[in-house]
Amino acid sequence: MTVTYSSQVANARLGSFSRLLLCWRGSIYKLLYGEFLIFLLSYYAIRCLYRMALTEEQQVMFEKLTLYCDSYIQLIPISFVLGFYVTLVVTRWWNQYENLPWPDRLMNLVSGFVEGKDEQGRLLRRTLMRYANLGSVLILRSVSAAVYKRFPSSQHLVKAGFMTPAEHKHLEKLSLPHNTFWVPWVWFANLSVKAWIRGRIRDPVLLQSLLTEMNTLRTQCGQLYAYDWISVPLVYTQVVTVAVYSFFLACLIGRQFLNPAKAYPGHELDLVVPIFTFLQFFFYAGWLKVAEQLINPFGEDDDDFETNWIVDRSLQVSLLAVDEMHQDLPPMEQDMYWNDPEPHPPYTAASAQSRRPSFFGSTFNISLHKEEMKFQPHQEEEEEEEGAHNGIIGRFLGLQSHDHQPPRTSSKTKLLLPKKEVLLPEGQPENLRGARKSSRDQDDSKAWRLKGEEAFKSAALYGRVSGADSTVKDWSLQPVTPGTRKSFDSLPVFAGASMECLELCHIKRKTVEFNLTDVLGAPGSHLREPHTQSTSSIHTTPKDHLDPYWALENREDAHS
Repeated sequence: MTVTYSSQVANARLGSFSRLLLCWRGSIYKLLYGEFLIFLLSYYAIRCLYRMALTEEQQVMFEKLTLYCDSYIQLIPISFVLGFYVTLVVTRWWNQYENLPWPDRLMNLVSGFVEGKDEQGRLLRRTLMRYANLGSVLILRSVSAAVYKRFPSSQHLVKAGFMTPAEHKHLEKLSLPHNTFWVPWVWFANLSVKAWIRGRIRDPVLLQSLLTEMNTLRTQCGQLYAYDWISVPLVYTQVVTVAVYSFFLACLIGRQFLNPAKAYPGHELDLVVPIFTFLQFFFYAGWLKVAEQLINPFGEDDDDFETNWIVDRSLQVSLLAVDEMHQDLPPMEQDMYWNDPEPHPPYTAASAQSRRPSFFGSTFNISLHKEEMKFQPHQEEEEEEEGAHNGIIGRFLGLQSHDHQPPRTSSKTKLLLPKKEVLLPEGQPENLRGARKSSRDQDDSKAWRLKGEEAFKSAALYGRVSGADSTVKDWSLQPVTPGTRKSFDSLPVFAGASMECLELCHIKRKTVEFNLTDVLGAPGSHLREPHTQSTSSIHTTPKDHLDPYWALENREDAHS
């Protein structure tokens, strides 16, 4: 009963859909011609009554009624109501098709998992598939009028070979007030477990796969039962039907052509055939007819499901797969492309035009010049030089600003370093970027030393530093007295006292946290003892505060 036209629209050409308008079976003309004739006759009957049977006064009243209906007819939301309703019905129709029970996957598992070429194995496989087909027929008989007419009673199922008389007696024993389409699936599950116990199914994993597929078919049957039980709400169907019919009842009067001599607005022409009114009826009423046909696809309409064909096909292929085709395999042979790493199946003359090269990606069509394909050198050295230059300027600007308050650190020891430097194993300091420093940077550093010295003298910290040597040639890690904590206070020493003062002013800016508790006791430490000690300590520490940490904290408080 299904109308198939896929081959006619396989290629999009001029008039592909136009040729479909000439089809009659399953067409809109076949569904709508009755209603359209009724509408057509009613329209012309009212037209004749208006022109020939009414008096002058009655014609005036009819004309007022026509103008009234034509002005308010657009208030009916027919497009919105019909569009949503048809969308709901089409979605429901496709879901019902997807839940039709096809036994193909189940028969493959039964044929492969249930072993035995003897009579008992053959009987077991055929019985399992017969139970599956019986369950499908019982549910289709419950929802499809065509299948019910074919098998109106359970005795017809026995005569058709879907049940044995003994199975019919067992089914009749279950005097339940419910549909018994689920009973064959219970028989299938119990018989599968029995086959596993007897060794016909080797592994419980195979049994689980078989029962899982059986439950899938059982679920599909339950879905069909639920779709047949729970329909689209009746009130919605009634609203849509009333909206469409009331709209066209109003059109019978509101779309009449009035006498042009009376000069009513919009009635300057007197046409005999209201073309657009007829087209509107064709579209809206046809839309409603589509919903009427698809709301239950298990009837006997032209586009309903071929349920009887499904029953025949399922029984035939399932019994063939589990009986004659069980372990009946063709011999294995080498294929014709056995030694060919790239097989190329031939094309016929009709299909040669469809041969296409492999698609690698849309970017493979991009072409570049040879110069554009060269790799560019890395710019790490230039970026490091720029970073060093910007870092010096930033520290200088931070030194001139007394309002800048960097966050304090909670370290026990603060390393007063203006920039990242490393200490060699022999104890000699080395600037990490000294090898790359240009002559221009060296000239600029002299001017910064003078400015730094003036800024250092104006800072509050200058009054706390006394007795600093003017020339100190090396850094020293000066150990604190035994009464203090185990930490070192590392002091940067440069070639001039002015640079030393400049760096001391960075106490509040550049601090690095170290914990050298374990370093003192570690063997092979590369920290060497200081060569010389200044007669006066650079950090003048009060007697009651011997820890450099507290001394630096006090300096920060004084500077802030």
